[in-house]
Amino acid sequence: MQESPVAVITGASGGIGAALARRLGRKGVRMVLAARRADALRAVSDDIAGDTLTVPADVTRRVDVYRIRDAAIERFGTVDVWVNNAGRGINAPVLELTDEQFDEMMTVNVKSALYGMQAIVPYFKERARGHLINVSSFLSRVPLATYRSAYNAAKAALNALTANLRMDLRRQYPEIHVSLVMPGMVTTEFARNALGGTPSVTWASARPGAPAPVIQTADEVAQAIEQLIAEPRAEIYTQPGQSETVIRYFNDVAGFEQNM
Repeated sequence: MQESPVAVITGASGGIGAALARRLGRKGVRMVLAARRADALRAVSDDIAGDTLTVPADVTRRVDVYRIRDAAIERFGTVDVWVNNAGRGINAPVLELTDEQFDEMMTVNVKSALYGMQAIVPYFKERARGHLINVSSFLSRVPLATYRSAYNAAKAALNALTANLRMDLRRQYPEIHVSLVMPGMVTTEFARNALGGTPSVTWASARPGAPAPVIQTADEVAQAIEQLIAEPRAEIYTQPGQSETVIRYFNDVAGFEQNM
């Protein structure tokens, strides 16, 4: 009898990571859940009937990320899917960013994922298979929330790293999948936990006559990632219409921004 797959999820103590853990748990996936908040992490694990291992860790520290990988292999003997989901936002336009704010956004949103890639992909190469998933943001493609400037820039950098890694692997390792997930607005703790909070007037509400933005639940995004694991693709947007918006933006950047 074939054993169920093993997935590692960072940022698993809440939001999208916790929702994904619950979904995969219902399918019998064995999981390693990592986050800084040990109590919240245990609460998520207690919610899951399947076999889980919690690893309190700070993924901005390379040694912690490698410890997550080693703990997963020691407990389950393998890793099939690795989801770099940890991230944090900030409320600061470009001209008001400090060095410390910018550095933190790059560390939390890019370096943590880089550490994950460098920890797990060599292992995937030894097996000649595996699935790496990086959670980015729709805002990495279109400047619709400029108050998230450094976060958006960090996620754009993550996009580039993800695409370059995929190109590096595709010829020699066709069974190693590298995927990018781009959610839009999601009802999680993200906005409340963003450095500097979140403004009460967003890009959508500031546009006269603009329709209310589509807001997804964490579980809806988790469902999209669950489907991605079942049917790997290079990248996905989790909300309807996002890809069309990106195409319109890049077809006429100046015109799109003027209309905004």
